[in-house]
Amino acid sequence: MLSVRDLTVAGRHSDLVPRTSFEARRGELLLVRADGQEHRTALALAAAGRLAPTDGTAAWGSHSGKPVRDLKGLRRVGAVVDAPAINEAELHLRVKDLVAEDLALLPRRHRGPATPDAWLTVNAFADIADSWAQDLPAARRTELLTALALANPETELLVLDSPDRHSDDPADWLPFLAGTAARAGRPLAVVAVVATFPEHWAGPAAVVGNSIRRLAEQGDLAATPGDLAATPGDLAATPGDLAATPGDLALGEGVRA
Repeated sequence: MLSVRDLTVAGRHSDLVPRTSFEARRGELLLVRADGQEHRTALALAAAGRLAPTDGTAAWGSHSGKPVRDLKGLRRVGAVVDAPAINEAELHLRVKDLVAEDLALLPRRHRGPATPDAWLTVNAFADIADSWAQDLPAARRTELLTALALANPETELLVLDSPDRHSDDPADWLPFLAGTAARAGRPLAVVAVVATFPEHWAGPAAVVGNSIRRLAEQGDLAATPGDLAATPGDLAATPGDLAATPGDLALGEGVRA
């Protein structure tokens, strides 16, 4: 289980991620809404252990008492998928070259003898091997990048950055991600950081800045697990809380997964 408690990521002029709390359990897809691409990317990186929070914690596993920061442990099990300007599919690459590049980034102990061509065939992507990454339909793009993240057998947590930016139709990503979370034999915790909640979504959901709202409503920042469950209709974010300038998210090191 991913446990995010009062997580904050500071930007140069304002918080990229204002104080936020949520939980993501194995077998479930959690949607987290954030306004602004830089805010969504910052949250995705922090939730997967690729960006140290300014305050608060993101931790993997069951914890007795207060979770502690363990970026190394979170990074080992977590994968960031399709983060713009970080590890999204490079437009000038063909799919077969993208796959070769990603498989080469796997930990050496997990690379195995399979060639990129064999991987594409086994994972049912041989039909798009010669396609340009920029030409992939939204659904196939999400399927491909998710499969590449799962090529690492240690991956237990997927954090997708703005899968809704590729299509206005949630059918292109929502059913697939829900099914991926609940797959037989390898249940995963899956988090999708999105700009808007799909209509009629009734599954687990949270909004960036929810701990700030809880402070105003309850008078303190202490949250119990039961406080973190919500339906999309319950969640209203204040756009002013999420203001940032384009230079706020400056990352020196790219992350493929």
